[in-house]
Amino acid sequence: MITAVKTKVPTYDKIHLKFKLNGRYYDTESLKEVAYCFIKEGEPHQKTLGDFLQAWLDNNDYVEVQTSGSIGVPKMIKIKKQAMVNSAIATGNAFNLRPGDSLLHCLPFNFISGRMMLVRAMILGLELDVVPPRATPVFDETKTYDFSAMIPLQAENLLPKLHHFKSLIIGGAAVSHQLLEDIQNIDTQCYSTYGMTETVSHIAFKPLNGPDKSDWYKAMPNVNISLNDKDCIVIDAKYLFDEPLETNDVAVLQSENEFKLVGRIDNVINSGGLKLFAEQIEKHLTGDISNRFFVAGEPDDKLGERLILVIEGEETPIDVSSFKGLQKNEKPKAVYFVPKFIETPNRKIQRKKTLELLKK
Repeated sequence: MITAVKTKVPTYDKIHLKFKLNGRYYDTESLKEVAYCFIKEGEPHQKTLGDFLQAWLDNNDYVEVQTSGSIGVPKMIKIKKQAMVNSAIATGNAFNLRPGDSLLHCLPFNFISGRMMLVRAMILGLELDVVPPRATPVFDETKTYDFSAMIPLQAENLLPKLHHFKSLIIGGAAVSHQLLEDIQNIDTQCYSTYGMTETVSHIAFKPLNGPDKSDWYKAMPNVNISLNDKDCIVIDAKYLFDEPLETNDVAVLQSENEFKLVGRIDNVINSGGLKLFAEQIEKHLTGDISNRFFVAGEPDDKLGERLILVIEGEETPIDVSSFKGLQKNEKPKAVYFVPKFIETPNRKIQRKKTLELLKK
């Protein structure tokens, strides 16, 4: 269960005395040296680690980070280092992370999720083990880690070994129905996170297993959630950014800090005057279709858009019983197969680019 404790907020130019990277203590000067060595001689994931360390330790009060495109076209943005510190403190408070606690880092350093794992360790005085960001991470199985972050694919592949982690946040892509079922029988407390680059990593969580399992995300302290006239989430978090941030995520509110995601406004299908939310339909189909899939709209003379189902893999017959839980207007009017979906580095499906494959 997430708890809240008070922690003094340091400034971004301070490295905690108990911070360890791969078993060794580092201060600011020695981190500069290891960053240089990583860039010159390291493996690919170490080079990106070195690049970020150099940026963190330079004289600027910001770093540049690539957005994922959650609220617009992917681009480089500047994020204040102090905002990243504030985010790290908030996560440390939420998960009761203490100096000397151990973390496994198995994410790419190119994006905010991977960078924030390092910032949490440097600021909170945690012991960080960095391993290559593989689909099946290889780590020291003699250890038990207090905390880690993974994409769903990594959690799926490490399912028999998740007992090595006390708390695990799973983000970057949707958690499959099968993974959700599988983690119900493990002791590791797993959480789904909500956030994006612009929010400096996550700003809300929901437990995926255990006695507190919930369908509702709960915002972290000092984060206010509201909806705009399109029912999209608006985030107000002064400790992270100055102005309220409007997202493309449609939601319903249970309280001022609890919400449930409905779907993305840019994935809404307008069919015959009805608004169909792709994610809600996909939720009904999950478990009945073994391959990866998504639903979308394509132009139709009568309906404006008709609902289609796109499945990854070789063409196979579809059992119509898979659609039994859907309303008439939610049932796909056509089914397409694509050998391989186009995806982001963390395996999030790029729907629009994948749909363009159908035109070729």
